[in-house]
Amino acid sequence: MTSLFASMAVLFYTLAAILLLRHFIHHQEHQRPVSPIVFASLAGVAHLAFLINTIMLAPGQNMSITNVLSLVAWLITAAMLVSVSVLPNRIMLPVVFVFSALTVLASTLIPVAHIMHIELHPGLVIHITLSLFAYGTLAIAFLYALQVSYITFRLKQKGASLLHSALPPLTLVEGMMFRLLQIGTALLVISLLSGFIFLEDMFNRLYAHKTVLSILALILYIFILAGQKLRGWRSRQLIVMNVIGIVLLTLAYFGSRFVREVLL
Repeated sequence: MTSLFASMAVLFYTLAAILLLRHFIHHQEHQRPVSPIVFASLAGVAHLAFLINTIMLAPGQNMSITNVLSLVAWLITAAMLVSVSVLPNRIMLPVVFVFSALTVLASTLIPVAHIMHIELHPGLVIHITLSLFAYGTLAIAFLYALQVSYITFRLKQKGASLLHSALPPLTLVEGMMFRLLQIGTALLVISLLSGFIFLEDMFNRLYAHKTVLSILALILYIFILAGQKLRGWRSRQLIVMNVIGIVLLTLAYFGSRFVREVLL
């Protein structure tokens, strides 16, 4: 069943991405495609079933890097699909769908196991949950930053075409990006605090690099939010700092585990 769910998820994600790309290539941005969203929703259901079968073992949970990455991808996909109903941000959906499909393939094709018993450590469950939601929220903020960059490019190159497109106003996307940054930064603060509370030593050899990189990312995100609040920053530099922030968090969450579980 696990292979069936994986195949269905990859197939439906791919179909949704292809249909959306065709929609954009044929300049039908003013229309709202329904079938890609339906396929993506089916993919999300199959993806969730795949994750349940892959992670929930007896006994324990397989929290391998590929499974955790696939779980984050599912959270991002679910959030983006929900946001489609309130904000026309479909331009980034093909990227999200392809990424989710690749994470499902990675979980299927790369036999990695990292068995945990998180039910025995409630504090660890809280820390992991907060960390995943913080990363997922900030990753979505990164996607909105890319959309801000794209809309800015369209405005400079051929602004008149935006009058008849489904692209939302730049200020609306920027506002959503900063709200997501605020929520993600708050979650990152709480997740770090939970780590210091529930984990024995956040600066031991196993966690030191994760802690340092996460704190650096947190400082950067606070700097971004302070600059926007106090000085009204809206520039390319903010996009670059957003990229640096998500890279730091990715290295913190997945860097050493990728080396240990996949390369070694």
